[in-house]
Amino acid sequence: MNYLVFLLFGLVPSLIWLAFYLRKDAHPEPNSMIRKVFFWGMLATLPAIALELTLRSLFSLLPLPPAIILVLYIFLGVALVEELFKFLVVRVFVYKNRALDEPLDLMLYMIIAALGFAAFENILILFGLGPASPFSNIAALTLARLVGATFLHALTSGTLGYFLARSFFDPAKKHGYLVFGLFLAILLHGFFNFYILEMEGVQKLLVPGVILAGLAIFVSTGFRQLKRITASKQ
Repeated sequence: MNYLVFLLFGLVPSLIWLAFYLRKDAHPEPNSMIRKVFFWGMLATLPAIALELTLRSLFSLLPLPPAIILVLYIFLGVALVEELFKFLVVRVFVYKNRALDEPLDLMLYMIIAALGFAAFENILILFGLGPASPFSNIAALTLARLVGATFLHALTSGTLGYFLARSFFDPAKKHGYLVFGLFLAILLHGFFNFYILEMEGVQKLLVPGVILAGLAIFVSTGFRQLKRITASKQ
C-alpha cells in the first residue's frame, strides 16, 4: 500500500505548485498541452538521471581534488543536466505548437515541464524510503520537497522561461537571452544543491532560503512585466 502512497505524495508537491502557477495565465492553456508537457517533463527525468550517473563516474576519473570534482558534479553533472533537459521538453513539444500564442506562455510551459520533472524525482525519492516507512516520514519528506526542490525546479525553469519570453520581443538577441537564462538557472540550482547537501548549521537552510525567495520574487515580477509588455504591444 505504501507504494501507492509514494506515487500520490510524489505528485502532490508538483500539483500544488501547478495549480498556483496556472492561475497566473489570463488565457488558460489547453489541458491537453498541460498534461503533455507535464508528462514529458516526468519522462525527461530518466535520461537526465542516466546522464548524471555517467558524468559522476567520469568526473571521478579526473586527476583533481575531491572538492573540485564535487563542485563540478553538482553544477555540471546535476544542475546543468536537469536545467537542459527541462528546457528541451519545451523546445521540442511547445515551440512549434499553436498553443504557444504569447511570450508569457514560455514561462508557464517551462514551469509545467519542471514540475513534471520534479514529480518523478519526488516519486523515486519516496520509493527509496522502502515499503515499511512510517507515514510521518513520508509526509515530512513530501513537505520538504514541496517547499524545497520542487519549488526550486519550478523557479529556475520559470527564470529561464522569462528570458526565453523576452527573446520574442528582441529576436536578434535570442541566443544571448537563452545562454544567460540557462546560466543563471544552472548557477542558482547548483548553489542551492551545494548548500543543502554540503553545508551544516544555519547556512544549510539560510542560503537556499534566500535563493528560493529571490527566485520567487523574480518569477512573480517576470510574469507581471511580460503581461505589461504584451498589453502595450497589442
